[in-house]
Amino acid sequence: MNAADTAWIIVATALVLMMTLPGLALFYGGLVRARNVLSVFAQCFGIAALISLLWMVAGYSIAFGDASPWWGGLGKALLLGIDADSLNGSLPEILFAAFQMTFAIITPALIVGAYVERIGFGFVMAFSAAWMLLVYAPVAHWIWGGGFLSDGGIFGALGARDFAGGIVVHETAGLASLVVAFFLGARKVKTKPPHNPAYVAIGAGLLWVGWFGFNAGSQLAADGGAAMALMVTHLSAATATLSWAAWERIKYGKTSLIGLVTGSIAGLASITPASGFVGPVEAVIIGGVAGIICQEACALIKGRLKIDDTLDVFAVHGIGGIFGTIMVAVFGHASFAAQLGALAIVGVYVVIVSAVLVKLVGLFTPLRVSAEDEEAGLDLAAHGEQAYEF
Repeated sequence: MNAADTAWIIVATALVLMMTLPGLALFYGGLVRARNVLSVFAQCFGIAALISLLWMVAGYSIAFGDASPWWGGLGKALLLGIDADSLNGSLPEILFAAFQMTFAIITPALIVGAYVERIGFGFVMAFSAAWMLLVYAPVAHWIWGGGFLSDGGIFGALGARDFAGGIVVHETAGLASLVVAFFLGARKVKTKPPHNPAYVAIGAGLLWVGWFGFNAGSQLAADGGAAMALMVTHLSAATATLSWAAWERIKYGKTSLIGLVTGSIAGLASITPASGFVGPVEAVIIGGVAGIICQEACALIKGRLKIDDTLDVFAVHGIGGIFGTIMVAVFGHASFAAQLGALAIVGVYVVIVSAVLVKLVGLFTPLRVSAEDEEAGLDLAAHGEQAYEF
């Protein structure tokens, strides 16, 4: 065990959990109507708690067990056999499991942005649980757990390269968001602007800082690689913030706060798969392009495809993660065959399994709330509380 590596990953684990609680909760909560903000908070906290337990029970074993290239198995279920002296590289394995748990938490929590304001809380919990075990954990095994898409798998010595989750986190969450939003249908009540842009900015700031743990922590060591990952993460976010703002001003004549911070998230999502491989100049290029293409994707999904992915999860996270994964190959750090092949295989799997889960879970708990509850807001209808006096 290396004390410096251990200390850094303890900090990184806390930073990544902060991304969901409270970062994502505030970011998404500020974007919805005032009468739905508590429902978003409840969904984020509920997912965090449930996924934590399921990760201990089976998720970690499925993702990082060694049963086969396709499935990690249940040899590490309940974290049995892992004690304070067990090691994963230079880290205590229990810490590695905790660090990876925070990734398993935020990935289904990202999907929350696609279905806010109109979904049943019971469905959220049941779908998130099944999706983590049947989609996220297997995909994590395929790429990070020694599975068939990693080094030595079907793409040979250089498998798909996804440093911190362009495929495992952002592509999976983005595509699942499209699937859920498609089956759920559009909101009946749409109001703009977001009810609390200040919440959105604070949440985005917490996400930006937490992303240092997300990307630099994925080095799993306190070394120069972690330092470089931190720097390129920051540069990509900064550049995308400005490119989104500039593109918005060109199109609409104004730069909005929501646009600035959404650009930040687009830059962060896009650099995620590449953060362990690229340098500062490459990071600036990734961020600069991401701020524009993710903004255009927002208009495409809602405008042309008419899918009400409410808070643009696919456009920002899905497109950003896919773009960054491809850029790893563009800059010569991976093969195009491996990157594109992994994106395609994972994409097909996520769409099919997510669609099946929506239908199956919907048999046991309602997918959508009533029109009356949607109008009244989910804070009161689902939770019996309200954030503000109306």
